[in-house]
Amino acid sequence: MDPIRPDIDAAISKMPSKVGGKRELKKLPEHLWEGEQVSILETGQYGAGMGIIALTDRRLLFLKDGIMSQTSEDFPFDKISSIQWSSGMMFGKIAVFVSGNKAEITNVGKAQGKAIVDAVRNRISAASGPAAPAAPAAPAAPSTPPAPVNEDPVEQIQKLAGLRDAGILTEDEFSAKKAQILGI
Repeated sequence: MDPIRPDIDAAISKMPSKVGGKRELKKLPEHLWEGEQVSILETGQYGAGMGIIALTDRRLLFLKDGIMSQTSEDFPFDKISSIQWSSGMMFGKIAVFVSGNKAEITNVGKAQGKAIVDAVRNRISAASGPAAPAAPAAPAAPSTPPAPVNEDPVEQIQKLAGLRDAGILTEDEFSAKKAQILGI
Protein backbone atom coordinates (compact mmCIF):
# COMPACT_ATOMS: atom_id res chain seq x y z
CA MET A 1 0.00 0.00 0.00
CA ASP A 2 1.33 3.47 -0.91
CA PRO A 3 2.36 5.74 1.97
CA ILE A 4 -0.52 7.92 3.16
CA ARG A 5 0.54 9.83 6.28
CA PRO A 6 2.95 8.86 9.04
CA ASP A 7 0.22 8.42 11.71
CA ILE A 8 -2.05 6.43 9.38
CA ASP A 9 0.84 4.34 8.06
CA ALA A 10 1.89 3.48 11.64
CA ALA A 11 -1.68 2.44 12.54
CA ILE A 12 -1.99 0.38 9.31
CA SER A 13 1.24 -1.46 10.13
CA LYS A 14 -0.34 -2.68 13.41
CA MET A 15 -3.49 -4.03 11.73
CA PRO A 16 -3.51 -7.85 11.71
CA SER A 17 -5.64 -7.87 8.54
CA LYS A 18 -6.77 -5.25 6.06
CA VAL A 19 -9.41 -7.50 4.46
CA GLY A 20 -12.65 -5.56 4.11
CA GLY A 21 -10.98 -2.18 4.58
CA LYS A 22 -8.49 -1.49 1.77
CA ARG A 23 -10.64 1.09 -0.06
CA GLU A 24 -11.47 2.81 3.22
CA LEU A 25 -7.81 3.05 4.23
CA LYS A 26 -7.09 4.95 1.01
CA LYS A 27 -10.07 7.29 1.58
CA LEU A 28 -9.46 7.87 5.30
CA PRO A 29 -7.45 11.12 4.97
CA GLU A 30 -10.45 12.75 3.22
CA HIS A 31 -12.62 12.09 6.30
CA LEU A 32 -10.24 13.40 8.95
CA TRP A 33 -10.49 16.85 10.49
CA GLU A 34 -7.60 19.27 10.15
CA GLY A 35 -4.78 18.26 12.49
CA GLU A 36 -6.55 15.05 13.58
CA GLN A 37 -4.17 12.16 14.32
CA VAL A 38 -5.00 8.44 13.90
CA SER A 39 -3.75 6.04 16.57
CA ILE A 40 -5.52 2.67 15.98
CA LEU A 41 -7.20 1.15 12.92
CA GLU A 42 -9.21 -2.06 12.61
CA THR A 43 -11.80 -3.56 10.29
CA GLY A 44 -15.37 -4.16 11.41
CA GLN A 45 -18.97 -4.25 10.34
CA TYR A 46 -21.46 -1.48 11.09
CA GLY A 47 -24.96 -2.00 9.79
CA ALA A 48 -24.72 -3.89 6.51
CA GLY A 49 -21.25 -2.65 5.58
CA MET A 50 -17.74 -3.89 6.26
CA GLY A 51 -15.27 -1.05 6.69
CA ILE A 52 -12.72 0.41 9.09
CA ILE A 53 -12.84 1.76 12.61
CA ALA A 54 -10.40 4.60 13.19
CA LEU A 55 -9.50 5.80 16.67
CA THR A 56 -8.15 9.34 16.51
CA ASP A 57 -7.16 11.89 19.11
CA ARG A 58 -10.67 13.43 18.83
CA ARG A 59 -13.19 10.69 18.01
CA LEU A 60 -14.04 7.16 17.00
CA LEU A 61 -14.86 6.96 13.28
CA PHE A 62 -16.43 4.18 11.21
CA LEU A 63 -15.90 4.44 7.46
CA LYS A 64 -17.38 2.26 4.70
CA ASP A 65 -16.57 3.17 1.09
CA GLY A 66 -18.32 0.63 -1.09
CA ILE A 67 -19.09 0.72 -4.78
CA MET A 68 -22.84 1.04 -4.20
CA SER A 69 -22.91 2.89 -0.87
CA GLN A 70 -20.76 4.89 1.49
CA THR A 71 -21.10 5.27 5.26
CA SER A 72 -19.28 7.59 7.60
CA GLU A 73 -20.29 7.66 11.26
CA ASP A 74 -18.31 9.50 13.86
CA PHE A 75 -18.50 9.40 17.63
CA PRO A 76 -16.74 12.42 19.20
CA PHE A 77 -15.35 11.59 22.64
CA ASP A 78 -17.36 14.33 24.36
CA LYS A 79 -20.60 12.75 23.09
CA ILE A 80 -19.83 9.13 24.12
CA SER A 81 -21.45 8.28 27.44
CA SER A 82 -20.22 4.66 27.57
CA ILE A 83 -18.50 2.02 25.47
CA GLN A 84 -18.56 -1.77 25.83
CA TRP A 85 -16.47 -4.64 24.51
CA SER A 86 -17.54 -8.26 24.15
CA SER A 87 -15.79 -11.02 22.25
CA GLY A 88 -16.36 -14.47 20.94
CA MET A 89 -13.87 -17.05 19.74
CA MET A 90 -12.70 -15.14 16.68
CA PHE A 91 -14.11 -11.61 16.73
CA GLY A 92 -15.58 -9.07 19.09
CA LYS A 93 -18.21 -6.36 19.23
CA ILE A 94 -17.94 -2.71 20.22
CA ALA A 95 -21.10 -1.07 21.57
CA VAL A 96 -20.96 2.74 21.68
CA PHE A 97 -23.57 4.69 23.65
CA VAL A 98 -24.11 8.23 22.37
CA SER A 99 -27.00 10.52 23.35
CA GLY A 100 -29.14 7.61 24.51
CA ASN A 101 -28.53 5.64 21.30
CA LYS A 102 -26.53 2.45 20.93
CA ALA A 103 -24.32 1.74 17.91
CA GLU A 104 -22.81 -1.72 17.45
CA ILE A 105 -19.73 -2.48 15.38
CA THR A 106 -19.30 -6.23 14.95
CA ASN A 107 -16.70 -8.60 13.47
CA VAL A 108 -13.90 -6.59 15.06
CA GLY A 109 -10.48 -8.16 15.59
CA LYS A 110 -10.05 -9.01 19.27
CA ALA A 111 -6.71 -7.36 20.09
CA GLN A 112 -7.28 -4.10 18.22
CA GLY A 113 -10.95 -3.92 19.25
CA LYS A 114 -10.11 -4.22 22.94
CA ALA A 115 -7.33 -1.63 22.54
CA ILE A 116 -9.81 0.78 20.91
CA VAL A 117 -12.39 0.33 23.69
CA ASP A 118 -9.77 0.74 26.42
CA ALA A 119 -8.43 3.92 24.81
CA VAL A 120 -11.94 5.41 24.44
CA ARG A 121 -12.76 4.52 28.07
CA ASN A 122 -9.58 6.23 29.25
CA ARG A 123 -10.37 9.29 27.17
CA ILE A 124 -13.99 9.68 28.33
CA SER A 125 -13.12 8.99 31.98
CA ALA A 126 -10.30 11.56 31.80
CA ALA A 127 -12.76 14.07 30.32
CA SER A 128 -15.02 13.73 33.36
CA GLY A 129 -12.16 13.86 35.88
CA PRO A 130 -11.18 16.92 37.94
CA ALA A 131 -8.08 17.82 35.92
CA ALA A 132 -9.52 17.15 32.48
CA PRO A 133 -7.74 18.84 29.57
CA ALA A 134 -9.91 20.65 27.04
CA ALA A 135 -10.18 19.00 23.63
CA PRO A 136 -8.09 20.82 21.00
CA ALA A 137 -11.07 21.82 18.82
CA ALA A 138 -13.66 22.57 21.50
CA PRO A 139 -14.03 22.34 25.25
CA ALA A 140 -14.78 18.81 26.40
CA ALA A 141 -18.22 18.18 27.84
CA PRO A 142 -18.54 15.72 30.71
CA SER A 143 -19.40 12.18 29.65
CA THR A 144 -22.59 12.32 31.72
CA PRO A 145 -24.66 15.46 32.26
CA PRO A 146 -24.12 17.13 35.62
CA ALA A 147 -26.80 16.40 38.18
CA PRO A 148 -29.04 19.29 39.18
CA VAL A 149 -27.82 20.96 42.35
CA ASN A 150 -31.05 20.31 44.23
CA GLU A 151 -31.31 16.59 43.36
CA ASP A 152 -31.08 14.22 46.32
CA PRO A 153 -27.85 12.12 46.34
CA VAL A 154 -29.88 8.96 47.00
CA GLU A 155 -31.98 9.64 43.88
CA GLN A 156 -28.82 10.27 41.85
CA ILE A 157 -27.30 6.96 42.99
CA GLN A 158 -30.56 5.11 42.24
CA LYS A 159 -30.53 6.54 38.69
CA LEU A 160 -26.90 5.48 38.27
CA ALA A 161 -27.76 1.99 39.54
CA GLY A 162 -30.46 1.80 36.89
CA LEU A 163 -27.92 2.73 34.20
CA ARG A 164 -25.51 0.11 35.57
CA ASP A 165 -28.22 -2.56 35.65
CA ALA A 166 -29.17 -1.69 32.05
CA GLY A 167 -25.54 -2.25 31.01
CA ILE A 168 -24.91 1.39 30.11
CA LEU A 169 -22.41 1.92 32.92
CA THR A 170 -19.77 -0.56 34.05
CA GLU A 171 -19.42 -1.42 37.72
CA ASP A 172 -16.25 0.70 37.88
CA GLU A 173 -17.97 3.70 36.27
CA PHE A 174 -20.90 3.33 38.68
CA SER A 175 -18.59 3.12 41.72
CA ALA A 176 -16.56 6.15 40.62
CA LYS A 177 -19.64 8.31 40.06
CA LYS A 178 -21.20 7.12 43.32
CA ALA A 179 -18.04 8.08 45.22
CA GLN A 180 -18.09 11.47 43.49
CA ILE A 181 -21.72 12.09 44.53
CA LEU A 182 -20.99 11.04 48.10
CA GLY A 183 -17.83 13.14 48.17
CA ILE A 184 -15.58 10.22 49.17
